[in-house]
Amino acid sequence: MSQGAIRPETARDRAERRLLEEELAVSPVKGKPLAQRLRNFRPGADSAIRALGGPTVWMRRLRTIENEVERHEAELNERWLELAAETDDDAAFARAWEETARRWSFAQVNELIDRHNRNFPAEARLPMDPRTRDFVKINGRSYEREPLDEQWILERWPAELRAARRVA
Repeated sequence: MSQGAIRPETARDRAERRLLEEELAVSPVKGKPLAQRLRNFRPGADSAIRALGGPTVWMRRLRTIENEVERHEAELNERWLELAAETDDDAAFARAWEETARRWSFAQVNELIDRHNRNFPAEARLPMDPRTRDFVKINGRSYEREPLDEQWILERWPAELRAARRVA
């Protein structure tokens, strides 16, 4: 680093300066003031200290929810394919799969989803939208997660023997 000393201009410096001058000559904002971009954010000491603690509670909870959903998906997919291999009758497959879906327990992951839906806005310090009087959307979607149930299973793995055999 040159600590304030002036260095001689190189061929690369001259080429960069010439390119900047050419771009400035055709720039549509030449001679106009740039719009000031106000930021509604200033990092504070509290956020720096919170960052030292690693992932926050809501981050760890979301990761656990995602892991649990992936585990359920893998187990359900395996069970769906096993049932298709064991059964030859369409109606018997449909009855057995619907019964499996009805009995499947999502208690643990649904408890985490419920806790997420209740606590996430406060934990993540979500701002409010004054027009809707609700929390702002994240990437255009609500922060709330839908609990998993029988319908969730049947939407992903239909009670159709042909569909299961096509995948297998």
